[in-house]
Amino acid sequence: MREFSTQATTAAHDVFFAIADPTRRAVLDLLIEGPRNAGDIASEFPRLTQPGVSRHLQVLREAQLVTVTIDAQQRVYALKREGLDRLQEWIARYQDFWSDKLDALESHLSSTKTRKEEAAKRK
Repeated sequence: MREFSTQATTAAHDVFFAIADPTRRAVLDLLIEGPRNAGDIASEFPRLTQPGVSRHLQVLREAQLVTVTIDAQQRVYALKREGLDRLQEWIARYQDFWSDKLDALESHLSSTKTRKEEAAKRK
């Protein structure tokens, strides 16, 4: 059984907390297209104030899902691959589990269908 350090678990928790919010997921979706400055990001969310958008960006930074660079007077945000890799690693642990379960379900459904077809032929 694999053990995870408290630090890795905390980091994973931060990632999940960060992506739990639909606005933060929308920010990540924007950044897939490439780096954007904070003003451009904020303009995509007219119902939020600039400080509200800044708080979302801070959560994403703390979860290490985005990086920020300062270019003159602007803060430019970009996706951080390492943070996304941590998320993918966590998901990958469950892919084998679900693959096995789905394979078993497929086998069960197939055998059930075959039995029903055979019963129907006998009638």
